[in-house]
Parts: sequence; C-alpha cells; structure tokens
Amino acid sequence: MVYFVVRIAGQVKNKKKDNETLKRLKMEKKFASILVEEDDVVRMGMVKAVAHMVAFGKVSKDFISELNEKRPAKNGVYFLHPARGGFKKSSRLPTPKGILGKHDDIVKLAGRML
Repeated sequence: MVYFVVRIAGQVKNKKKDNETLKRLKMEKKFASILVEEDDVVRMGMVKAVAHMVAFGKVSKDFISELNEKRPAKNGVYFLHPARGGFKKSSRLPTPKGILGKHDDIVKLAGRML
C-alpha cells in the first residue's frame, strides 16, 4: 500500500527538529505532498514523527493516476492548492476532531486540493 502525505502546517513557530524532518521528506512548503510506501520503515517513521503537522492516509492506484494527470510531480513532490471549500474540520487538531494525523478518507481531502 501507498500512503499519501500532505503538509498542512506552515513554516512559522515550528521546532527545528520538525523542520529538519519535513525538509528530509522534501515537504518544505505548505500543501506540499508526497507518496510513501507502507514498508519504507524510515520514511514512515519520519511521517509519524511529524504527524501533528501533516495529514496522511492510504490511497489507491486510481487516485495516484488521477493525481499524476492533474498535478504532475516535481522531483517526487506534488504541490496542491488549499482545499476548495475550506477544511471541514479544524486544521489545528489531531484526527478525531481535526484533519491532522492519519485519515481513512484522505482521498476526499486531497480531491478538493487538486
């Protein structure tokens, strides 16, 4: 399986460790996104370390092909728009009440950002 990771938090008031982790993931800008293989232990560990700044979830091959069609990757990074219609939940809270962290319906959020 493949995880789709989207950076939600901006660049201001972050810890240096978090900024360095996001830089190593090539997600330096807000709404930058990447694809990470589930069995890539190192990169998944980095994603879980910055889960309070990103939204991520499993995606299908159909979604990946649509993503490549609408927003081709530049060096493995997809740059998305802010979500059309805004975020339905708070963008500052973790998963149960907000959009940060792991999601089952990341495709809906990413679909509004294409």
